[in-house]
Amino acid sequence: MKAQLLTMSTPDGPFTIIARDGAVLASGWTAEAAELTGQIHPELLPDELVPALDLGDISDAVVAFYAGDPEPAMRVRVLQKSGPFRSHAWDVLRTVSPGRPVTYTEYAELSGNPRAVRAAASACALNAAALFVPCHRVVRTDGTLGGFRWGLAVKESLLGREKG
Repeated sequence: MKAQLLTMSTPDGPFTIIARDGAVLASGWTAEAAELTGQIHPELLPDELVPALDLGDISDAVVAFYAGDPEPAMRVRVLQKSGPFRSHAWDVLRTVSPGRPVTYTEYAELSGNPRAVRAAASACALNAAALFVPCHRVVRTDGTLGGFRWGLAVKESLLGREKG
């Protein structure tokens, strides 16, 4: 199976997207596709990456995000595969309002299991579709940023943009 590969310039650095059939398989702030492919579930992993000049609504959503409108990114289709809790938790992340981050504890509660704080944190860590599944909107209970695969400077920037 083939997938498209596009790297866009953003104020936070290069942002690369791997997509298939109009859906994001993986994305993140890197120019290296190899930094993304390891996050894709083996059943979804493409055999070949074909360079793209534009990904339509997907590219438009990234441009809109950096222009101040994070909502189009939440409408982009995403293909990720995991167990029931993690898959549900990824869907829940897409409902967290921009500019209103939640704590890992609140995220676990929203995901249906208040005691599953570590599982919720794991869902963030294993999220392949950064920006489109906004794991950057989850922070520690004390309000500090916590971790982010693409670096705390990028997380801080994303949260700052969404704050308005």
